[in-house]
Order: sequence, then C-alpha cells, then structure tokens
Amino acid sequence: MSATAPEGPTAARLTGPLVDVHWLAAQREEGVVVFDASVGAHRGTAARIPGARPFDLDGELSDHSSALPHTMPGVQQFTEALRALGVNDTDTVVVYDARGIYSSARAWWMLRTMGLDRVAVLDGGLPAWAAAGHPVEPTPARYDGPRGTFTARPRPALTVDADAVAAALADPASAVLDARTRERYLGTAPEPRPGLRAGHMPGSVSLPFGEIQRDGGRMRPPNELRTAFETAAGKRERLYFSCGSGVTACILALGATLAGYRELAVYDGSWSEWGLPSDRPVATGQAADESHAQ
Repeated sequence: MSATAPEGPTAARLTGPLVDVHWLAAQREEGVVVFDASVGAHRGTAARIPGARPFDLDGELSDHSSALPHTMPGVQQFTEALRALGVNDTDTVVVYDARGIYSSARAWWMLRTMGLDRVAVLDGGLPAWAAAGHPVEPTPARYDGPRGTFTARPRPALTVDADAVAAALADPASAVLDARTRERYLGTAPEPRPGLRAGHMPGSVSLPFGEIQRDGGRMRPPNELRTAFETAAGKRERLYFSCGSGVTACILALGATLAGYRELAVYDGSWSEWGLPSDRPVATGQAADESHAQ
C-alpha cells in the first residue's frame, strides 16, 4: 500500500515499499534521496523530479564484466557507486522511472539486497508526478554533489543463480514465477535478445508483470495482488522471480512484498542466462501440470 504523509519528526519515515506522489512532494525538504532509474529509451530523459539523481542500471550499477545484461554488481562496485551518488546509511531513498513502475523496482530490489531498508518505489513514477502537477526540471548530465558514506550490508539470499532456481523448480514448497509476456513464456513470440532459446523453465508459472499493475504503471492494491499471486503460486509462500534480464522480475518481487509474502528471491541472470544454449531444460507451450498452481 502507498505511504501516507506523517507529521513532525517522523516526516521521512516510510510505512512500506511503495509511496505515492503526494507523500514524496510533502517530503522533498526532509532530505529524501530520489533516484531516477529509467532504462532504455527513457534513460537520460530530458526532465526529472527536482534533485533526482541517476541510478544508471545500464551503466555503473550493472556488472559489465558479465556477459549478461543488468547483472548485479559486486559489493565494492555497488558501494562506490552509491557513495559517488551521495547516499548515506541514514538516508531514506525513493526510486522512480519514466515508464511508471518498470526499472525502478529493479533499483529498489538491488538497494534492499545491499542492506538499505529505508527505500521505496514511487507509484506511477515520473508520469504520475507530472500528472499531479508537481514540478520537473531539466536533467543534468551527472550527479555532482557531495559523496556519501553508504556501506553495503549484503543479503545474498535475495538474488539467486541458476542452480538455486533449478532447486526451487524441484521444491514443492517453492514457486518460480516468470514476469515475461505470456507469448514469450509459451515460446510463441521470439526473444528480443539474439541467441536465446524460446520458451520457459519447466515447472515455472507465467505471471506477466503487467497483470499486477493498473493503468499508468501503478501497482494494484494489496488484496488484488494477493489474489494474483495465489492464483499463480497456490499456497506456496516461497517465491522466486525471473524475467528477461532480471528487471521486470523485480516488479513481481515488489508486488509480492506488498501482498505480504516474505520469502522472496530474484533470479539475476533470468532468461538471458537460462535461455542460452545449454543443458538447462526448456519447455514450450502450456503443459497440463503447469496450467494451474500446485
């Protein structure tokens, strides 16, 4: 659920992983760090929320020593990037993107993985901010403010590899949810990245990220989110998320958190890794035992 604006000394206190534009507008003088985590065509957009800093998932906040896109950087690289962006351990952070909620959820999950608890996603992102009549300003080339003192406290269980996902697929207490479009999951639509096989991990369940959002890139309310995840995962409470490159999987992680799930992990390599030619199994179509949650 979205946070409401508290008063007095608790002005910048988050009450959940999602805030609305009214909450953020009320906190702009309270030292909240705002990140623009837009990617692709929206990266470096001409306008930003005043004072927003670039959380560059295509740049220094991915591990470019990996052949896979958007790979989680190591602790040292992440710490240096956050300090260079002026983040302190005591800061409250809000992340948005220019599509509504898309890549901002990835930045939120990465920050949580590195131990920052006071972090939230802006519901509806930059479009919602502008639609509410709040000001924007030109986006500078880079952040040039003071360095921060952020120190990573990694939570490695929040981001997992292919072996952990393979184990989850064999675990009746776990569900692996695929955030890609249903056509890509079924293998009836081509993968946008060359060289990848079409289809899905056998035993995984399709839950396209758009199905847990409303128009305008806003998250559905918690009761609707819970219904969506229970329809996909049944009674299983341990959830793993995959997508094309580990970005929209984090939208599912955000939705599951809002729905009250706690045992969650994102597959960092996602289909960009699993779909490569290898002995990892791939299925196409919809098998009878995959059409309903276990």
